[in-house]
Amino acid sequence: MTWSIKIGRVRGIDIFIHWTFLLFLGFIFTLYLVKGQGVWMAVQGAGFLVSLFGCVLLHELGHSVMAQQFGIQTKDIILLPIGGVARLKRMPEKPWQELLVALAGPAVNVVIAIVLGCVVVFRSGLEVFHGIDIVGGNFLVSLATANVVLVLFNMIPAFPMDGGRVLRALLASAMDYAAATRIAAGIGKALAVVFGFAGLVLWSNPLLVFIALFVFLGAQAEAESVSTNLRLRGLRVADAMLTHFRTLVEADTLENAARELLAGSQQDFPVMRSDRVVGILTRPQLVRGLAEAGREAAVADFMIRGCLSLKEEDPIETALGLMRETGAANIPVLRDGSLIGLLTAENLQELVMLRGALVSREGHRG
Repeated sequence: MTWSIKIGRVRGIDIFIHWTFLLFLGFIFTLYLVKGQGVWMAVQGAGFLVSLFGCVLLHELGHSVMAQQFGIQTKDIILLPIGGVARLKRMPEKPWQELLVALAGPAVNVVIAIVLGCVVVFRSGLEVFHGIDIVGGNFLVSLATANVVLVLFNMIPAFPMDGGRVLRALLASAMDYAAATRIAAGIGKALAVVFGFAGLVLWSNPLLVFIALFVFLGAQAEAESVSTNLRLRGLRVADAMLTHFRTLVEADTLENAARELLAGSQQDFPVMRSDRVVGILTRPQLVRGLAEAGREAAVADFMIRGCLSLKEEDPIETALGLMRETGAANIPVLRDGSLIGLLTAENLQELVMLRGALVSREGHRG
């Protein structure tokens, strides 16, 4: 993943850490030093942050492992300064499955808090919990308390937190999935407005304002994603693919490719060997090739090999998910190995827009 560093792999899931997390870690370490608390306290502060994000990683693995029980794979997990994200390849199909997947993460933090609490009580007794201080207090007590805070924060009934998915799963067990998403997203936006008002007017708390913005955008994104998928339901790749497009061959020069680019609206080109697709020359690759090797360089030297492909009968949702996962702007459509079409992100967006207009018209007529 761009701007991320791979730190491991668990149960077939790649674990990444975003570079901004390392920046944040350095900031915390420096902050302790600037406040004159010494190197040892700075190391402890950074160590606590690393331990906390270890708990966040276990939280995301909880989601992922539960999803695997329903045949849903996780593309990867990325750790960010604001938390972690487990990118499931698809959402659970049944409300009770989504409920269990959503609850699995917070359940891990509950277990961690209980285990740490038992260790602390066994070693020091209950009095150590008096006057809990997350920063600068007993390390295990602070970590247990932080896990409780993680559970409470994640269970706020608003997307993209787990509580929003729990709420939708409960609603979807009694109503249509789209309606459940709209209600859950609406509640999330309402809570975001409350958080924003409290952060701006009542307490002048920038962090609360940031959380409000995070919740509002997350709720809106989830609602739009579900709306898009519903608009495309029942459609096949053949309904959206381009059938009039230009191709290149491996021996074509980048100058030829540039002329094709300028001659029309197509920006990426399937590269052919006989009647088989052997790669894709994207606009960024073309520009890079011209800058590095010049106009006479061969297309084959800069095309992306091993490109994805679809079949005309594949569901549009499958294609959309593939594009979201890989970032591909277009995917060749094959029939018995031969190229018959090209599915582009632009065409998909236009299809969503047209389907939305039809749905809106039918709704007004109804």
